[in-house]
Formats: sequence, C-alpha cells, structure tokens
Amino acid sequence: MNQHTVLFELGCEELPPKSLKTLRDALVAETKKGLESAGLQFAHIDGYAAPRRLAIKITNVDAAQSDTEKRVDGPAKQAAFDAEGKPTRALEGFMRGQGVTVDQLQTFVAGKVEKVCYYKQIQGQPLEQLLPEILQQALNQLPIAKRMRSAASHTEFVRPVQWAVLLKDTDIIEATIQDQQTSNITFGHRFHAPEAIKLDHANDYLSKLEQAYVIADFEQRQTIIQKQIQTLADEVNAIAITPHNLLNEVTALVEWPVALRATFEARYLAVPQEALITTMQDNQKYFCLVDHANKLQPYFITIANIESKDPQQIIEGNEKVVRPRLSDAEFFFLQDQKQPLASRSSKLANMVFQAQLGTLWDKSERIAQLAVALAPITAANPEQVKRAAYLAKCDLTSELVGEFPELQGIAGTYYARIEGEDEEVAASLAEQYLPKFAGDVLPATKTGTTIALADRLDTLVGIFGIGQAPTGSKDPFALRRSAIGILRLIIENQLNTSLDTLIQLAIQGYGDIIKQPAETLKDATAFLEGRYRAKYEDQGVAIDVLQAVQALSPSSPLDFDRRINAVNHFRTLPEATALAAANKRVANILAKSHVDGEVEAQHLVEDAEKALYQAIQEITPQVTPLLNAQDYTAALTQLAALRAPIDHFFDHVMVMADDETLKANRLKLLAALNALFTAVADISVLQA
Repeated sequence: MNQHTVLFELGCEELPPKSLKTLRDALVAETKKGLESAGLQFAHIDGYAAPRRLAIKITNVDAAQSDTEKRVDGPAKQAAFDAEGKPTRALEGFMRGQGVTVDQLQTFVAGKVEKVCYYKQIQGQPLEQLLPEILQQALNQLPIAKRMRSAASHTEFVRPVQWAVLLKDTDIIEATIQDQQTSNITFGHRFHAPEAIKLDHANDYLSKLEQAYVIADFEQRQTIIQKQIQTLADEVNAIAITPHNLLNEVTALVEWPVALRATFEARYLAVPQEALITTMQDNQKYFCLVDHANKLQPYFITIANIESKDPQQIIEGNEKVVRPRLSDAEFFFLQDQKQPLASRSSKLANMVFQAQLGTLWDKSERIAQLAVALAPITAANPEQVKRAAYLAKCDLTSELVGEFPELQGIAGTYYARIEGEDEEVAASLAEQYLPKFAGDVLPATKTGTTIALADRLDTLVGIFGIGQAPTGSKDPFALRRSAIGILRLIIENQLNTSLDTLIQLAIQGYGDIIKQPAETLKDATAFLEGRYRAKYEDQGVAIDVLQAVQALSPSSPLDFDRRINAVNHFRTLPEATALAAANKRVANILAKSHVDGEVEAQHLVEDAEKALYQAIQEITPQVTPLLNAQDYTAALTQLAALRAPIDHFFDHVMVMADDETLKANRLKLLAALNALFTAVADISVLQA
C-alpha cells in the first residue's frame, strides 16, 4: 500500500503561552488515537507549536484503510430452511436486507446452535476521506478550559482560527476544519514576513517557515533561546536563572527569538533579591543573572520576538518598564524597616488562621509552646526556637509580603538580620516553610527544623481536631503535602520519635478547643501513616516492600524508613525469592495453629530440623544487637544465610506429623524462625 506524508496546520491568533506545549502534545496524542482507531498505519507524528500555530506532520501514513470482512449473523439454520431445504420467510427477509442470494450464505456455530451468516466485504476508505474528521475530532478533544467563538462562526476554539493547511505530499486535501477551508497557504512572522507562503510539499513546512522568520519546532526554538541566554550570561561572567516553566512560557511567546541583555541600577541590589527576581520573572518574563555565589547581578535578559535594526531601543524600553517595579519593591522594603519585626505581632491578633482555631497570634503561641517541647527531640536550643516561633509569622503583616506573598519567611529573615537577631533564629524564619514541594530542600538549622515541624503539626492536629480532615480532592490547608513534609523532617533529620508522641504534644497546645483528643490522635496518626505510600512510591519503592513493613505498624517514621531500606536491599539478594516463599509457607502453617513455648531440643529427631534449630541458635545472638541498633539491613543480610537450612527443612521434614509432640515442637521451631524475620518486616508478602 502507498504511504504518504501529511501536514496539518491550524493558524490562530496568539495562543495562550502557558498551555501551548500541552495543546501541541494533546493534538499529537488525539490524532494518533484517531488514526489507530481508523486502522491507518503510520511511522510517527511530529508536533509543532508557535504563538500563532499548532501543526503536526504524519510520516509514512497509509493511503487508505485495508479492506476488511465483516460477518453479518442471520437466523439459526433450523429456522432458515423448511423440511424441503427451501429458505423460510425469516431467511428471505435476512437475504433481502443484505442484498444477497442463498449461494452467498455460509454457516457458523454459536454455542450449540448452527446459524446462517453472510461475510460482507468492506472496502477501506481513503486517507483523504478519513483525515478531516480525525483532525476535527482531535481538535474537539484538546484540553481547553475556555473556548471562544469568533465573528459569525459557531465553531469554538481556544483562540480565533485564521487559516488551515492540510497537505498529502504535494496535494491539498479539500476539507473544512474549524470553519476554515483547507489549503496549502500558510503565513510567516507577523512583522518580518506577513505575506502568504505557498507550501509545495508537506516536507517543506519547517524550512519554508524558517525562511519567513518562524521557528515552528518548539524544542528547536527553546534550544536557540537557551544558547542565546548562555552567550549573554557568559559575557558578563554570570549564570542565568532559567526556571523550566518560565522557559516554556517564553518559548511559547516568540516565533523568532532574539535574546537581549539589559541592566538595572545597582542600588536595587540592596532589596531582597528574591523580590527582584520574582517581579522580573513573573511580571516581565525576564531571565535574571546571578554570580557564582548565587548573588543577583544588575542584569536581566529579555527575549524579543523580532530582529530589530536598533536593538538598543528594545533594551532601553525594557529597562524603563522594569524600573518602577524594582522601585516598588525597594519602597516596600524600606517602609517595612521603620517598624521592628517583633512589634508586628500585635497585627497577627487581627488575622484569622482558621475560624475555630483562632488568629495567627494564637497559632504563634501554640507553635512556641510546641517548639519548646520538640527541642529535646530535635536537639535545638529552647530559647532560640521560642524566639523564632514568636517572630515566625510577623512578616505576614509586612508591605513586602503583601506585594510578594511568596516572600513569606524570606522577608522575615532579611528583617531579622538587619535588626541583629541571632543568625539561627533569622535563618529559621525562611526555613519554617521548607520543604515547599516534593524534593525540596529541608531546613539547614535545628531551629528551622523545629519550627517547620511545629507549624505543620499544629495545623494538622488543629484541622483534624475540628473534624475538617481532607476529603476527596478538597485539601484547603494542603495537609497531604504537609504530612509528607513532616515525615521527611523526621526521617532525614534522624529524629527517633513516634508519631503518637508528636501528635499528643500538638494536641496539648489546643487545650479545650479539641473536644475529642483520643479520636484526633487516632485519625491524625492514621493520616500521617497513610502518606507513607505516596512518599515511597515517589522514590520508586515497590508496593510489596511497603506492605511488608506496614504489616508491623512501626510507630516511628525513622524506624519505618530503616525497615524500608532494609527490605529494599534484601530484595536484591539472591536468596530473597526463596526466603520470601519460605516465609509465606511458614506464615500459612502458623496461621492455622496455636503455638506456645520454646523449642525443646530433645524432640528434634530429623537431621534437617536439628540443622535449622542449630542455625537459628547461632544466628540469633548475631542478629539481636543489630535489631536493637535498628540496623535492619545488616540483620536481614545475616538472616539470608538461613536459606539453605530452611530449604533443607521443608524438603525433608513433615511439620504436621502424626506424633503430636513432634508436630508441636516443629511448629515452635517455625515460630522461632518467623519471629526472627518479622522483627524487621513481613517478608512473606514480597513478590517474586
């Protein structure tokens, strides 16, 4: 069958930059789905996206569907022919409906009934006939939050559609897509090459557009931007900050990227650099430059969508635009310094944290009390954590945080340092919000760790205490993310404490506000334990490893983590599969029996059971100190040596012997074996 290259392009007014890449990928995926559903084979689909266009190129696609055969079922053979073998009225009706004669009929067996049928030949439809509907359906399925109509058109899309290209090699596939008649005419850059461009072949698309100042390939455009940014940064011995989302957004804003480096007054560098970076990135879509110590430099890079004859004008225009924003940040920063950070606490009494849980000042007092109680666990200085707790939320009343909410904590750290607060206390004000997201860094100081833990525990316990735990997708206080943060703070700081202990300390801070402390303790603990799965699955830990540890319900997250690591390592050992199977067998046997007491050596009669007993006796004193030290990885590695005596035991010993004394003693031996392994995890649930 002949194969062709197909090009489809939809030309639009400027598409939303934050979703451009998503729209392109969805168009490719939906078109692929449509082609596969139609039975059209193809080599691959390339997707393209620029501010004014979405496009795909389908390579080596079939010219038409393959011919197929469809069975049309008729009446049962017994009801289709009379005693003389002539067609009954039922069969005649079937033949009329299908337009066939008796000699074209066949039979098949359905269950125990032989039925009449007709095998109908269906000719495959050509590509030209199928493709317009496939593409229109793909466009209809794009993830567009809000569609719009333009002029008199009743067809909706994310932006008004201006043109449509649909080519099969050199030929136009005539169709109407999004109310646009397809053609081989596209358009280049809005300013550099606005005139119509004729495409002679589907393969000409990228090269013809590049000649017209449009880089249609999103990744190619992004690579160009990155290289230009790198060059401009290198010229001033700086490093560009290029967040992934910002890079994608800027790539989606330009067809012909031209990077330009501009400057701002060095005096603005006295302002917290986070504020300057935020305003330049979020409001102006600029790339900021820092030195090798990560200190902001007085430069920024903007990506123009035009190759100007006088780029200096564009540079000066951007410098003029950014100056008022930097001045605003400077003004807020200086205004805030007129009032000591600690004195802002009075305003917290007027800011509601949660209607039933009081104000932010109430929360600050609870955090202070809880942080002091946590200090022995985190090895923090009680005076430092208490001071940090009372300052922690003060910057929420500042002008700078009012303008830049993402600077909460960061602003407080700057003001605390300016006022000469203890460095650890100052640093902790920003660290209290860490980790902010999966994989984020943790607080570097013990005070920061303590405040971060106290803040999250206070919120978690408070919300559970008033019966507003997260349900479904509703989680207004982001407790799921916060819970994983609590687990990370405990585990990665090696805090050997139980969840019960931490939650009870937090409950105490609420006094009479929490009416059912026992239920709150139970529910909050279960919620935190329920986050283990999300945490470890993100790390690639298999579900059966998690289940093996959860079977023991360790109360300490640190202990839980050590067991997870031990079982993960155990799975890599050559003995793991056999030992998991043996443990499962042991668990099944013991589940049906009541076992009590110690193994009696005099009742061991078979060599295999004597050998297993001896192996257990020898390994127990080696493993016990490892278990006591929570060195579970070493303990399981030692226990792997039991594989041979365990296998030998099951090969030569009948556990459920007729002699009740032998049977009871063998069950005790298996119980002793089971106790060794389950001291770490339930190995029996591990899959091969």
